Amino acid sequence: MREGGLRTGGRGRTRGSLWRWRRNPLRRRTDVPEAWFLLAVWALVVVGGTLVGLVTARAAGQSFDRQRTERTQVRAVLLTDAPRTAVAGTGGDLSSARVRWTAPDGTRHSDSTLVPGGLRAGSTAEIWLDAWGRPSSAPLTSGEASAESALLGVSAALALAGAAFGVRCAGRWWLDRGRIEEWDREWALLGPRWGHKTG
Repeated sequence: MREGGLRTGGRGRTRGSLWRWRRNPLRRRTDVPEAWFLLAVWALVVVGGTLVGLVTARAAGQSFDRQRTERTQVRAVLLTDAPRTAVAGTGGDLSSARVRWTAPDGTRHSDSTLVPGGLRAGSTAEIWLDAWGRPSSAPLTSGEASAESALLGVSAALALAGAAFGVRCAGRWWLDRGRIEEWDREWALLGPRWGHKTG
């Protein structure tokens, strides 16, 4: 079936999608630039999205690996009680308490950090220290790091795709506005003539 000079349905749909590049009496001045613009957007989504996703996942994986290397676990003594109230988002029954520990270089430190809930002052708990010797969360395991890196990579690729399609919609809106203005100008010239012929 042909509609408006273009093939529709079946394999003809593929041919019809390329009509903007071919010579056609129905082709408008803006059709070719729009076709190239659409091709550039898809190239950005496919190629750029893949690259951004891979780079992001790789960078995140390296960051998680560095955390596992830099963070150390030490034994600390609680200076205050740790209530049995779980902290939201910690994934377990952890509570904040003030603790004291001895660093690998022999210096003593104290600070507040998360420890298992229900511990009393004077008891001991294992805590994690970052590269600067400050209390921090436990590093992700290798499996958790892989999953988190993949998720961050996919999120970055989707963010780029969303931005690209936003630009595409803005470009399409700008082209359509120009087409409507051009159509209004042509109608202003031809409309009165048609009115005289039919009146």
